[in-house]
Amino acid sequence: MTTWTSDELSRIGNAEELEIASRRSNGTLRKSRTIWVVRVGDDLYVRSVNGRTSDWFSGTQDQHQGHIEAGGVKKDVSFVDVDSAADLSSQIDAAYRTKYKRYAANIVNSTLSPKAQSATIKLVPR
Repeated sequence: MTTWTSDELSRIGNAEELEIASRRSNGTLRKSRTIWVVRVGDDLYVRSVNGRTSDWFSGTQDQHQGHIEAGGVKKDVSFVDVDSAADLSSQIDAAYRTKYKRYAANIVNSTLSPKAQSATIKLVPR
């Protein structure tokens, strides 16, 4: 399994937003979406505030592969579902609170809801 370089982790982790596009079964990329991204340790995570039924999240579940762009880094990735019941979920919540604290609480809290937690994806470089 490939890992992120220190530079990639810093650049993506510090980026305000990330462009994410999932791969269709025919290999083409869907239209990209702009979302928030957080870093926990040496891993990167994204969440769908609209849960598992949002269009972009549903697309990640087809092939579990896609492409991201953030902080000047362009990378093909695998999408790995994260168990929302795990202790890791609280670390991801804390990362969202810390990184995006300048936004109104209701906006940040949308990333902390049970619906969003159930739609957490770890980004793994390919």
